[in-house]
Amino acid sequence: MERGVMYRAATVAVAVVWAMLCLVPNWTTNLPDWWKALLPTRPINLGLDLQGGIHMVLSVDADKAVQNSVDLLGAQLQAELREKEIATRGWKREGQADLVFELISRQKSAALEEFLASDYPNVERVGVEGDRYRYRLVTAEADGIRQLAIEQALETIRNRVDEFGVSEPTIQRTSANGILVQLPGVQDPERAKRLIGRTAQLQFRLVAEDEKAAGTEVLSGLEVDPITGRPSAVTYRVEPGMIMAGDVISDARHRPGQFGESPYVAITFDGRGARIFERVTGESVGRRMAIVLDGKVQSAPVIQERIGGGRAVITGSFTLDEARDLAIVLRAGALPAPVTIAEERSVGPSLGRDSIAAGLRSFKIGGVLVVLSMLIYYRMAGLVADLGLAVNLVLLMGVLTAFQATLTLPGIAGILLTMGMAVDANVLINERIREELKSGQSARLALEAGYQHALPAILDSNITTLLAGLVLFQFGSGPVKGFALTLSIGILTTIFGAVFASRVFHEIFVPRRAGGRMSI
Repeated sequence: MERGVMYRAATVAVAVVWAMLCLVPNWTTNLPDWWKALLPTRPINLGLDLQGGIHMVLSVDADKAVQNSVDLLGAQLQAELREKEIATRGWKREGQADLVFELISRQKSAALEEFLASDYPNVERVGVEGDRYRYRLVTAEADGIRQLAIEQALETIRNRVDEFGVSEPTIQRTSANGILVQLPGVQDPERAKRLIGRTAQLQFRLVAEDEKAAGTEVLSGLEVDPITGRPSAVTYRVEPGMIMAGDVISDARHRPGQFGESPYVAITFDGRGARIFERVTGESVGRRMAIVLDGKVQSAPVIQERIGGGRAVITGSFTLDEARDLAIVLRAGALPAPVTIAEERSVGPSLGRDSIAAGLRSFKIGGVLVVLSMLIYYRMAGLVADLGLAVNLVLLMGVLTAFQATLTLPGIAGILLTMGMAVDANVLINERIREELKSGQSARLALEAGYQHALPAILDSNITTLLAGLVLFQFGSGPVKGFALTLSIGILTTIFGAVFASRVFHEIFVPRRAGGRMSI
């Protein structure tokens, strides 16, 4: 055997051995420690249609994001006007983007309008009735908030799902305010829905000392009896405006309760939140602070002293899973607006097993027919083509495992299409070899000419298919991506198996002596 053929044969052998080692985690998880540093340790990920899971389309209430922004803007304006000694009262939001308030002293009207015009160009005055002012968020600003709400919701849901531990989820925007979420392998869909759809808007508000004061708000909540441990429904009247929101949280961790207490969530504030919390607790010793999550009071402890260090806890009648999920959503951030489930369906794992079985059955039947037809029609050259096909399949599955790709039912269709293209490439090569032999060429010259003349057609068809697959992967979604992924990888392994590996096998089997015959 020539040295060049030996090198090429060694290349094929190394590639096949590597691919087969990559496939080992699909059959066993009992792997040595050194394996993890060199080779993949996880099997091929199965998509939603193969292993079951949940499919949801979420609708984001982007208008609510505008309302929340206007509420926060009102609280910020009140604080800044107070610092500038511009007294106001009766702040409230009307509609989606209007802020209405009263100016106590008309002598401050010029200062008020100058301040708002210079520092808040995103609001415009739309009316003045005596001492009552109406400002509105400009249209461009409101539209920007809606757009940003969708993008933030998409990123927040993705962060929550990542922390939840779902392998290869699909999370993408589907319409103006729609988000597609596919979670393969999730066995507890109700918990996943609670985790994903929870708004998790956290607020810190002071409980009102005077229940008859204007602007106070009644919120519901639960209190846990310290003796029996049973929660009971209560109501709280809180002051208007909030001290802080959940955006000042830098970390949140669930903790198991001690001595029979319920689990709780320990939160850490960022620098700004820590300063606000320390200042407010110092000014409000003896008062109750309500910790409000999605409009419900989780707890309302009495402030005993100034609290520094930027730490606090959220208690309640949580189970350990509920505390863990709350910590996840607080770390990932609150949704900028409520989301609702517009469409939902569950795919059972039995359906996935049936799909895999059907796909394997069709692959086996088709594979046997192809192998036999190549052997019968092309004899020894057919055996070489079948060996190249086997190399192609092993490499394709090895690459999918190595890169932790997700295999879907359309992905199986992509593999079958790839195998068909590999067979087509070998048919082109064998037919060109036959033509060269009929013209009187020796076996070795016919082999070289056959590959040389067939190669342009093979590359042309495969490269154009590869480009189409890449476009589908870039711009497609869900099943289309799964098909495009296996097709694109399969094209590359097809060129290696049908052109490189099969030629190595031919060069090994074809006699080198003059007058040697070729079985084809």
